[in-house]
Order: sequence, then C-alpha cells, then structure tokens
Amino acid sequence: MPTPDQDRPLYAHRAFVLFWIARVAAVVAHQMLAVAVGWQVYDLTHSALDLGWVGLAQFLPAFALALAAGHVADRFDRRRVLQLCMLGEALAATGLALGSRQGWITEWAIFALIAAVGAARAFQMPTMQALLPALVPRALLARAVAANASGTQIAIVAGPAIGGLLYVFGPGVVYGSSVALFILTGIGIHLIRGTHRVPTHEAATLRSVFDGIHFIRAQKAVLGAISLDLFAVLLGGAAALLPIYARDILDTGPWGLGILRSSIAVGGFAVAVWLAHHPLGRHAGRLMFGAVAVFGLSIIAFGLSRWFAVSVIALIVMGASDMISVIVRQSLVQLKTPDAMRGRVSAVNSLFIGTSNQLGEFESGVTAAWFGVVPSVVVGGMGTLLVVALWRRWFPELAAVDRLEGDAVIAALPGNARTGAAQKSD
Repeated sequence: MPTPDQDRPLYAHRAFVLFWIARVAAVVAHQMLAVAVGWQVYDLTHSALDLGWVGLAQFLPAFALALAAGHVADRFDRRRVLQLCMLGEALAATGLALGSRQGWITEWAIFALIAAVGAARAFQMPTMQALLPALVPRALLARAVAANASGTQIAIVAGPAIGGLLYVFGPGVVYGSSVALFILTGIGIHLIRGTHRVPTHEAATLRSVFDGIHFIRAQKAVLGAISLDLFAVLLGGAAALLPIYARDILDTGPWGLGILRSSIAVGGFAVAVWLAHHPLGRHAGRLMFGAVAVFGLSIIAFGLSRWFAVSVIALIVMGASDMISVIVRQSLVQLKTPDAMRGRVSAVNSLFIGTSNQLGEFESGVTAAWFGVVPSVVVGGMGTLLVVALWRRWFPELAAVDRLEGDAVIAALPGNARTGAAQKSD
C-alpha cells in the first residue's frame, strides 16, 4: 500500500530537486568542455587521431580509478565525495581557461588537464548514481531515473549549443563558464540534507573492492544490460568525429558542431520526459534490444549522410533509442542492488558505460585515421547490430525482463519451475 510520501510527486522531494539541478549544471559544464576541447584540438592539429586521444586521456584515469571510486562511494559521505569531485574539475577547467587566454595551451596540455577531469569523474559518476536512490521512495525510483535522465538530456542539448556560441569569444570563455557551473554543482550538493546514507566503517579489503564485479556476474540480466550498452557505445562512438563532420563534411562552423551534439540529446530528452510520466510497461528487456538495434541503424544513417538536416534527424533518433536503453539499464541496476553496495556496483556500471564513451571516441579516432571518417562510423553501426543479435542469444534473462516499476519483475523463462508466474527480484 503506497505511503503518503510515495504519493507525493517527484518535485515535492526537495533533496531530489536539488540533486536534479546540481546534476544538470555538472552535465552542462562537461558538454561545454567537450565542444571547446574538441574544436580547439582539431583547430590545433587537424588530426582525427588527436580527437581520439582526447577520449583516451579521459578513459585511462577513469578505468584505473573506477573500482576504488565505488568503494569510496560506499565508505564515505557521498555528498562530500561529490563536492571534492567538483573542486577537482573546476581546477582543471581553470587550467584550460588560463592556458587558452595566456596562449600557452597545446594539445598535450589539453590531454593532461582533460585526464584530470576524467580522474574526478571516475569518482563523480558512481557516487551520483549511488546517491539518487536515497532521495526518493523505492516506488518512485524508475520515474526518478527517467526524470534525472531528462535533466541530463536538457543539459546535453543546452551545453553544446551554449559552448558553441561562447566559443565565438574564445575557448577561455567556455572553460571559465564551466568553472562557474562546477562550483554551482558543489553548492547544490551541499544543500542536500537528511537523506544521504551514514558512511560505513567496513574494512577496506581487496574482496570488498571487487564485490561489485561479483554481484553483477551473479545477476545475468544486469550483466547483459550493462555489457550490451558497453559494446553499443564502444562501437557507436561517432560523437568523437562530430568536429570533422561539422567542419569538413557538412561544412558548418562551431555553431553546427553545437547543434549536432545537441541533436543527440533532443531525442533523448523527448523520450526521457515521456518515460518520466509514462513508465515502461511490459517487455522492458525486449524494448532495450530493439532500441539498441535502432541506435545502430541511426549511426549508419548519420555516417552516410551529406545533408545537415538528415544528419540532425539521424542523431535525434540515435539519442531517443539510446535513452530507452539507458533507463532500462539504470533502473534494473538500481532496483536489484542493495544500498550498501550501490557505490561499488555503480562504479562497475560506470566503468562499463561511462568510460566506454571515451574509449569509443578513441576507437573512432583510430579507425577514422586508418580507414577514413565515413567507413569508421558506418562499420561501427554495423558492429552494433551484430552485438544486438549475439546478446539476444547469449542473455535470454535480459530479454525476459518485464516491468521496472517499484520492483524489477522478471518474466518466467520456458522450462522454469515457476512457468506462468512472474518472478520478483529483491
């Protein structure tokens, strides 16, 4: 029976509203950095491979620190961890701003400072994911995930557009604006009261650090969802090549790059807003497979397009299909994970998904340098379709995921002892 707290709308939960605002500010800052760094690096080097190095510079520290970050998120006050992350990212962005304004910036300086951002994000991403379930009742979690995703998409729409426009005044202006937003995020997190979990004093052991991996391996549906997203994002890293498409293929300037980056988020935002008010009903696992297949097809369409409008539409479809996959995955992971392990499990999730964005950018940069920009994007989309076909066969537990409202409900598989009845996970 629903409690009065569960009947309240999401916006009536003050802690969630503060978290939502802070999350949006942080993502806007990251997106502005991505536009400025991508354009500045390509302007300095005219090299697709160097765009790939930007992704690798963020991936390596995130990969190295991911498991430790999850353990930190489960042992310490998650608000304080997030505030320290914002401080680190603000300092790195300050370095980018000063280097650009004073004229000493080089591609190697950018790689180093972006690596510092990647290190801070290694702690930020799992900690934010682990904090969210503590801000709303469990019955509202799926809607909170969708609402949080819609805020993220707003930021991904606004961030590149703002960054592209501000770049007209120089990259230092973009980086300085990012600094202000990182500080705003830290203030918003500080204002959250009374809902963060008490930090645990569990001893730090090698086994406890790896508990997140062991947990995910035992949950086949979760493993399938995370790994499906991993390979789809890894193969579909066309975003790293958007500066080349904007400048050399579609013949636009920084404003065009901002629109292209924002287009992915427009599709994602529309789907996230819809799902925040109309949660997925039946067959969530099958919908995830279908969405990732559409994601692959839209990558192919974008790669082959020579018209700006068609490219924008393909990116909108890409973002919409990806958002369905994101919401199914995040809801499934959060609903099946105990709070005491959410940091470590979220860290593994971030390692698979968040860092795969940067690794996918590196892969796209390398293959574009080897085979050309268009073949790189098209082959990536075809690879995504192959992954969908293989994962559909290898992870029937994911295809059997049914409802994601309140509790994750797993439909009985043929041959199970409980045929005909739904199985609820803890």
